[in-house]
Amino acid sequence: MTLIRMMLARLRAYRVQVSIVLVLIVIQTILGLYLPNLTADIINNGITVGNVGYIWHTGAWMLALTLLSGVAAVVATYFASRTSMGVGRDLRAIVFGRVMRFSAREINSFGTASLITRNTNDVQQIQIFLQMALTLMVAAPIMMVGGVIMALHEDVTLSVLLVVAVPLMALIVVAMLFLAVPQFKSMQVKIDRINQVLREQITGVRVIRAFVRSDDEERRFAAANASLTATGLRVNRLFVLAMPLMMAIMNLSSVAVLWFGGHLISSGQMPIGNLTAFLAYILQILMSVLIAVVMFILVPRAQASSERIAAVALVEPAIRSPEHPVTPAAPRGVVEFRDVTFGYPGGEQPVLRDVSFQLRPGETTAIIGGTGAGKTTLLNLIPRFFDATSGAVLIDGVDVRERTLEELWACIGLVPQQAFLFSGTIADNLRFADDDATDADLWHALQVAQARDFVATMGGQLEAPIDQGGTNVSGGQRQRLAIARALVKRPLIYLFDDCFSALDAATDARLRAELSAETRDVTVVIVAQRVSTILSADRIIVLDDGVVVGSGTHEQLMVSCPEYREIVVSQLGENAA
Repeated sequence: MTLIRMMLARLRAYRVQVSIVLVLIVIQTILGLYLPNLTADIINNGITVGNVGYIWHTGAWMLALTLLSGVAAVVATYFASRTSMGVGRDLRAIVFGRVMRFSAREINSFGTASLITRNTNDVQQIQIFLQMALTLMVAAPIMMVGGVIMALHEDVTLSVLLVVAVPLMALIVVAMLFLAVPQFKSMQVKIDRINQVLREQITGVRVIRAFVRSDDEERRFAAANASLTATGLRVNRLFVLAMPLMMAIMNLSSVAVLWFGGHLISSGQMPIGNLTAFLAYILQILMSVLIAVVMFILVPRAQASSERIAAVALVEPAIRSPEHPVTPAAPRGVVEFRDVTFGYPGGEQPVLRDVSFQLRPGETTAIIGGTGAGKTTLLNLIPRFFDATSGAVLIDGVDVRERTLEELWACIGLVPQQAFLFSGTIADNLRFADDDATDADLWHALQVAQARDFVATMGGQLEAPIDQGGTNVSGGQRQRLAIARALVKRPLIYLFDDCFSALDAATDARLRAELSAETRDVTVVIVAQRVSTILSADRIIVLDDGVVVGSGTHEQLMVSCPEYREIVVSQLGENAA
């Protein structure tokens, strides 16, 4: 039912094209049913009596109908292809649009590899099915019903053969459908698995080589590959067995028609032309059943794919814009945490507990703490990548859950831990923040981010190419370009998530000095592991095991917060204390 509902929903947009296809297929099929009758007339009234004029006249009529049938088939296939490709395009757009609205929870639930497979391989299965359904599936029932009527018209006695042949073929079709559906569902899951393994191996190729695990990864891929192959072979064995059985039934039926029809002709009960026509109708009837088998090969896989696509398309993201959003009266960039507690789904303990503080414009606030203290998690609550389990995060006095996501994100400039660049040019990546930014704006942002010098030396400068993920620049250069991209946006709130880690001390110091002048009127939050990066921050918040254990300047915390003092001593030594 999922497949039927999905097809009907998408085909409404292609009513005209589908109507043309259906009309042409009906015309083609009816002409195909009429042609054997003309063949019988030529034999009975032309060949057997030597009427050459009748043969030429009827033959010319048959040729014209054949050409008309061929033209109808070509035009119908053209529009069926346009329709199926259009539906595939629409489904990909739907899945992509829905995934773009997913929170981290939904993405982790499905898995990146599975989402890619659903938007490529699964949609392709739907396209193939729809292409065949608009042509073969429409023609098959008309061919079968029309063939039965025409066969009965030719000879009722011989038509008894259909009572034996058709149920046998139908039994094979049902058995195939029953056995194949679970296998096709399993196959799609195993395609997900092989994509997941391959994606991990490509992404982590340096780690694999560094730890000399290439052989182990090859075995892991081979296992996933062998599992998919085994499932594919099981499915193919079903059809390898079924198709000869179907052909055997068709051939035996033809032999039976010729055997019993020959006796009728010899006794004068049936003209030879009628036997020829009856044999053609029998073959058309059995061919329609064979077409049904071909469709049943496609239906299980398309059904499995439609369920997987529907599972994505029908999911409501856990984080979405409210029905009645609230807009702050005077946006300034004031961020407030009120008794915020947050725990990941399935986690035993909350990552953050009863966190309360305020971030104000014109101040640089640093967040520091040990590994796993919850620094990045805290930062991700501000742009609402996650929702607080309890408590509230407010921007300009409005709970982030009461604002539209687009409006919320528009006032935030984020530089994540793992700086990511898109394929294109440096200018393309910087204008990702603002399409209308001028070249002067881009160079200024690069100057502040300490990236101007290395960009100026690159061939093409702002038009220098960037590979996907920024793999053709160093880690430090990626970080600086990501910082420049955030600066181009000129938001009210800057969130820097440990994005200075790949910079040397001198570059870090120059960047912080330039950044301080550039962001003096906005709210700046810096998550850092290095104490040297945050010494001059207006306020430092210390996290320990998800709890705020200290807040103040460097000098204040050195006196009042043992956890902060321990971090400073561990990095800068006792003399710094």
